[in-house]
Amino acid sequence: MNWNPSWKGSVQPRKQRAAVRNAPLHAQGAFIAGHLSKELRQKHKRRSIRLKVGDKVQVMRGSFRNKSGKIERINVQQQKVYITGIELIKRDGSKAMYPMHPSNLLIQELDLADKRRLGEVKSP
Repeated sequence: MNWNPSWKGSVQPRKQRAAVRNAPLHAQGAFIAGHLSKELRQKHKRRSIRLKVGDKVQVMRGSFRNKSGKIERINVQQQKVYITGIELIKRDGSKAMYPMHPSNLLIQELDLADKRRLGEVKSP
């Protein structure tokens, strides 16, 4: 299955996964989005926004639930986000960053240092 921007969707999970897997990088970036907290949702009149390095997020699901930290790294191809303070301790005692899926995160604070980002979240 090749990427088709006019493709609307399917009920079949295999086709949904194939569409995500075969999407070009500029389209995969849209999949790296997280929900805004209630305060940010009221302020910016949006439900979700693309995650960016420097945003402060809270983990909502998984073994690191209710922990929060800043986004340190984003892997668009694997759809994973790496957060400071959320690490696994390996058997040899070293620490490794734990990859999180963006759907399991809630954005607490936005990093508004980028001018492009300011225009994206501007209130209407």
